[in-house]
Amino acid sequence: MAYEFPPLVPGDAKQVAARVAAVLQDAWQRLADQQAAVLAALTESGRPPHVTARLAEFQAAIADFQQRVDAEARAFVGRQLPHLYEQGAQRATEAVGGRFTWTLIHTEALQSLAADSYADFLRRSQEEQRIAGAFYRAVRDAARREVPLLAAGNTTALQAAKALADRLATEHQMAYVIYRNGARYPVQAWAESATLAKSAVAYNAGTLNRAREAGVMYMQVFDGAGCGWTSHKDPDKATGSLRTVEDAATWPISHPRCRRAFGPRPDVTTAG
Repeated sequence: MAYEFPPLVPGDAKQVAARVAAVLQDAWQRLADQQAAVLAALTESGRPPHVTARLAEFQAAIADFQQRVDAEARAFVGRQLPHLYEQGAQRATEAVGGRFTWTLIHTEALQSLAADSYADFLRRSQEEQRIAGAFYRAVRDAARREVPLLAAGNTTALQAAKALADRLATEHQMAYVIYRNGARYPVQAWAESATLAKSAVAYNAGTLNRAREAGVMYMQVFDGAGCGWTSHKDPDKATGSLRTVEDAATWPISHPRCRRAFGPRPDVTTAG
């Protein structure tokens, strides 16, 4: 399938997140369109070969979605994460002095971030692929067992076929993703949220590691006024507080769209 999206170029976190989300939403929409085509084929009763052909196109759309997730994840971790990590490190350098270079502490940190981010993208996409795969198997089984017998009941073949299509559409909705905890998210929403979270973590990791490299022990936190330290609702409010570098590395953000950032405080050497 041809896509209109150019290669990912590192830049503003919000713009890149929107681009990644748009690419994956486009691939998911193509998959949803193929699902609609399969359901339409089912309503043309008594034509299993037609249903099978549409299923093959749907299966190809599943593979296409998987490829797009993989391609976008690789581009994001290979281009955007290094860009943001270096931005964060350069920002810290303005406070601690010296110059930023890709020493071992930074290359190892970036490799760990990239591996974690790539794996997280793939884990998140597995739920989408599970839903699509369940629909594929349900229609494949129906094409083998139910479609040839649609006219065997008391209703007409057309009515029976429509009832089958309606049932499958209800049981395998693809307008959003239903996670195992019951939460529902459109593909575009989870892709954008995940990308923004990983972007913030990468930027803050660059800041914190550069500060640690310079011997800084404490960081000042910049965050939303109501944002808690470990979660948005944590009564321990984050913004304006001083945290050790280690504590900051444990909680670089507290929720997916967190605005948290850190400023090195080389002038502070003890708590309180």
